Amino acid sequence: MNLPVQTEGLTKRYGGLTAVHDLHLTVRAGEVYGFLGPNGAGKTTTLRMLLGLVRPSAGTVRLLGRPPAAGRLTGVGALIEGPAFYPYLSGRDNLRVMARYAGVGADRIALVLDLVDLTDRAGDRYTGYSLGMKQRLGVAAALLKDPRLLILDEPTNGLDPAGMADMRTLIRRLGAAGCTVLVSSHLLGEVEQVCDRVGVVARGRLVAEGSVAELRGAAGLRLLADPLDAAADRARELVGAERVRVVDGGLELAVEPERAAWLNAELVGAGIAVRELRRQEQDLEQIFFNLVEKGTADVA
Repeated sequence: MNLPVQTEGLTKRYGGLTAVHDLHLTVRAGEVYGFLGPNGAGKTTTLRMLLGLVRPSAGTVRLLGRPPAAGRLTGVGALIEGPAFYPYLSGRDNLRVMARYAGVGADRIALVLDLVDLTDRAGDRYTGYSLGMKQRLGVAAALLKDPRLLILDEPTNGLDPAGMADMRTLIRRLGAAGCTVLVSSHLLGEVEQVCDRVGVVARGRLVAEGSVAELRGAAGLRLLADPLDAAADRARELVGAERVRVVDGGLELAVEPERAAWLNAELVGAGIAVRELRRQEQDLEQIFFNLVEKGTADVA
């Protein structure tokens, strides 16, 4: 079965600047894949190469099993760097123009307007749309040809909280309907809430890839107890010194949360007053910053 997106050694150089370096990217059918990284990490350049808008310096790209060719992307819809429409036409009429150009039947227009929740405002001029509505119309245009793969570049950029929530809902709805979605973002919270898997990119290099749970790593325990020194010594005896860290006036224990009751009994039995013992997952934001910092250091 052909993968929706597959790159091997994808590289793009602009003179002495390497914007994307040896990128091996795989997006599976039916998933929402988050392409995550800070501004300037090479995300948009990568998406442009995927769509055949920029020629790679090295490496290969395959979309739905085929090399890309700009303007001839069967089964692929995309919204890159914001939508562009005729400002004084209505949302519906803008889609009619695009549908005629793409050879798409008029019945598809009503369907995509409903998908992006714009039916009630479809007769309004585009110039009167909010930024969120413009973004949703852009997604509607990308969906006109009923693509199997949808590529969205920073779709929540510039949106207010309500617009961001609407876009998250839309992406989840598309993913649930079986559309493969590749969405780039520099916003960790956005990717975390909608994506099945995430690829983290820094300075044009893929520095980590996996589900949000995999990137977080195994959960552990957070312990607050008195006296802390005695609790730390006993915990090291019980689970191993390498699994115990003193952090912010408490202990972080790299042990399975299911061992909490046993650990609590052992500490209380040793005369230690346990004030708090709870499950703790690694902070995803800090993991992200650590990955980006490591990826930046590796190419410095």
